[in-house]
Amino acid sequence: MRKVAKCLLILLFFVFALAGAQPAAAASYPKSMAALGDSISRAADACCWYGDHPAQSWSTGAGAYDGIQSHYEQLLSLKPAIKGNNFNDAKSGAKAGDLPSQVETAASQGAEYVSILVGANDVCTSSASTMTPVADFTAYIDQSLARLHQMSPRPRVFVSSIPDIYQLWNVLHTNSVAQWVWSSANICQSMLSASITEEQRQLVVQREEAFNVALEETCAKYAQICRWDKRAVYDYSFSASDVSLLDYFHPSLKGQATLAGITWRASYWGS
Repeated sequence: MRKVAKCLLILLFFVFALAGAQPAAAASYPKSMAALGDSISRAADACCWYGDHPAQSWSTGAGAYDGIQSHYEQLLSLKPAIKGNNFNDAKSGAKAGDLPSQVETAASQGAEYVSILVGANDVCTSSASTMTPVADFTAYIDQSLARLHQMSPRPRVFVSSIPDIYQLWNVLHTNSVAQWVWSSANICQSMLSASITEEQRQLVVQREEAFNVALEETCAKYAQICRWDKRAVYDYSFSASDVSLLDYFHPSLKGQATLAGITWRASYWGS
């Protein structure tokens, strides 16, 4: 009898432990979120027609049957209370200097989870000489994270590395249509112009590396609220199918789905 009673006590202990753990885990999921950054988070030119397609965003998208499991959709399955509270505050064309104002918008919305993907437009300029200085970039990121750190309650913040712009060149520079589009639309000429040298391209590579270091180090400075993707996005060797056929620059639907998967695995709740 004593053995039976002991076993029952042990069993009850585990039952109560599990029951107690479930509400705590559920409470750890946010009830609102906001995407900050640029056209990548707006899902610009992802499919079918030019322009922003926020429903297909890797971060806050909620589009049906698009093959994209965004952070919002993942969280919705874990915390139904987040439904409808997915704010996309990113702006196409935004640079790091635009981030502080986006943070203020997210703060006014009471976002409990914030994703940040910014920096592509700081390296993708008319030439290497017009890229954002590293000191300025770092200051904007610091200002933005400091403001998020001051929020009450403090949100969880996920910071993505910048996708590898040189990889885009490697994948598509032999595609004559891509070259024509890049030139005609004046897209990222600091890297994608057919008339610049490899040495000039490497200046962009070095600047992007410096930006990613700034993102990592500034996120570490605010470690209480900030999670860095450990270069998961930058290190991913995407293929041509991950790139939009409209502008040969932004992620396609497949690219958004890939980005969603990579970033979710690097997030607070991914495996």
